[in-house]
Amino acid sequence: MAFALKASLSPSSSPPASLTAATPPVKPVFVRALATASVDPAMATPAALGRHAVRARAAATTLAPAPLPAGNGGLSVAKAMSRARDNGMTAFIPYITAGDPDLATTAEALRLLDTIGADVIEVGLPFSDPYADGPVIQASAARALSAGVTTDAVMAMLKEVTPELSCPVVIFSYFNPIARRGTGRFTAAAREAGVRGLIVPDLPYIETSVLRNEAIQNDIELVLLTTPSTKAGMMNEITIASEGFVYLVSINGVTGARPDVNPRVKDLLKEIKQVTNKAVVVGFGISTPDHIRLVAQWGADGVIIGSAMVKQLGEADSPREGLKRLEVYARSLKDALSGGSTIGASWGDRPGSPMSWQGTSPV
Repeated sequence: MAFALKASLSPSSSPPASLTAATPPVKPVFVRALATASVDPAMATPAALGRHAVRARAAATTLAPAPLPAGNGGLSVAKAMSRARDNGMTAFIPYITAGDPDLATTAEALRLLDTIGADVIEVGLPFSDPYADGPVIQASAARALSAGVTTDAVMAMLKEVTPELSCPVVIFSYFNPIARRGTGRFTAAAREAGVRGLIVPDLPYIETSVLRNEAIQNDIELVLLTTPSTKAGMMNEITIASEGFVYLVSINGVTGARPDVNPRVKDLLKEIKQVTNKAVVVGFGISTPDHIRLVAQWGADGVIIGSAMVKQLGEADSPREGLKRLEVYARSLKDALSGGSTIGASWGDRPGSPMSWQGTSPV
């Protein structure tokens, strides 16, 4: 079975019936793993994480690496972070959920964010139980899944788009979809799609060895997370093993905009930078220009903006309106990091920008 995705900006156009299924009610936030200070993702056991922490070794499949797609310059996540640092900049890392409101809009959003000057783009793979995420990203994942978005379809879209981008793409995925496919097959598919990094928030560090090996074989950088409740010894191990950058989760809780940045982040950045020269990126709760300026002043090498970015696309009246909102918002954040206006044509000036992506992928 196969399906084709093609979005049109014409108000009179109607999407295929398979993409207009009613969105199911959003599940309540699960108070597990990152949502609790007592269960740290670095130390959590499979029992603590329930069915989401299936052991990686049971799913491992070794495949010969596919060649990297031509056109994206082969820029790794680590090189992108070094490029930003060499230019005296704090890296701008936006997050969007794949398939919300549809994959054609996701493709245009990737092009748009690259044009604005994203240093890395994080793409969330929709999952039915995104318990480390707050209501905004939970709702976006539910909308994408109800529209029929699959892992295969996301990979097909990325394979079309990544050769056009000047920045690397990182997939944010819960472990369940990876385990179902097999770690080797998943990382090989990601490589073929031009993905350069992977973040798995519910896989504890002590369970990452097989996935890390498969990622290395497929030239995928596995980014690891550390939180305010991570013990110093474990934090050191995580910083050594993490590739691309070290992801500092700013709070013990789920994703979502907050009025203020956790002041402890300032000290955590200092602690991590005492033991590593790798880039350290702050995420969770970052949503305003003031937030990112403050985190940059504290020494962060990059900032990840998720829920507030997703909100622009997912809650707009139309895909076109969502892209316009995304452009305005993303430029305001990039300007806050660069201290001036962003360079490059606006999304509306891009040749062929009206949602031209289409692809076919097996379900």
